[in-house]
Amino acid sequence: MSSIAVKNMDAPDETRTPNLTNVDVVALGDATIARMTLQPGWRWSECIKPLAGTDSCQTPHLGYLASGRLHVVADDGTEADLVAGSAYRLAPGHDAWVVGDQPVVGLEFESKTAETYARP
Repeated sequence: MSSIAVKNMDAPDETRTPNLTNVDVVALGDATIARMTLQPGWRWSECIKPLAGTDSCQTPHLGYLASGRLHVVADDGTEADLVAGSAYRLAPGHDAWVVGDQPVVGLEFESKTAETYARP
C-alpha cells in the first residue's frame, strides 16, 4: 500500500440506501470509513432492524456527528443525545433515532462497522 491514501466521500467505493438511510463507504488500505446520512423520521428499529435481524443494533460505533441530532438508548437503559460536533463510541445493544427535522450526518471510523452497516 502507498504511504498516502486519499479518497473523496462524494465519490464513494460503495453506497447503501435502506429506508431513510444513505451510507457512503470508502476503503483506505486496511481501514474503512463510512459517511451515514439519516433522514428525519429515521429510526434504527424501523429502518435497519429488518436488515440486521436483531432486536437492537449489535454493531459497535466509533464516530463523529457532523450535523443533526441523534437520540440513542442502550439496552441497559442509558440514553444520550448526540449533536453536531459530538465524538462518540457506542457499544453493541442500542436503538437510535433522528430528532427534529434536520438530517443527521455522521462519520463512522470503526472499520468493520463501516464495511458492513446497513448491508442487505
